[in-house]
Amino acid sequence: MQVLAAFIAGLVFAVGLAIGGMTDPNKVVSFLDIFGNWDPSLAFVMGGAILLYAPVYHYIVKKTRPLLHHTFHLPTSKDIDARLIAGGMLFGVGWGMGGFCPGPAIVSTATLRGDVLTFVGSMFAGMFAVYLYDRFRTTARESS
Repeated sequence: MQVLAAFIAGLVFAVGLAIGGMTDPNKVVSFLDIFGNWDPSLAFVMGGAILLYAPVYHYIVKKTRPLLHHTFHLPTSKDIDARLIAGGMLFGVGWGMGGFCPGPAIVSTATLRGDVLTFVGSMFAGMFAVYLYDRFRTTARESS
């Protein structure tokens, strides 16, 4: 049941991204270009998502447990450190240069366009590089 619910949620998310224009890198770059040919339409997509998500989130986390799992998995850290800032900067630069953030990029792989596949491949390569770096740091710390 969890897998089916996750699949349906992912499908609804993907369709929503496509309908909202979030999978069109030109539209995203136009949204980010506030000093040029600015297209504010994605602000309505994001605003609509927030208006729906915020009350539902507050309703759900008041429950003792989620519907299809035994416990919630919510972030607990509130630290703002160099890793968070660097990650946010990389996310922003990638979003601005490529016109994609991770979700819409993955949805757009269905088009099999070269620019999309390059972006997603680079994204996964970066994630793997961070994984290797973290693993190296953990190993180095444990051996000293």
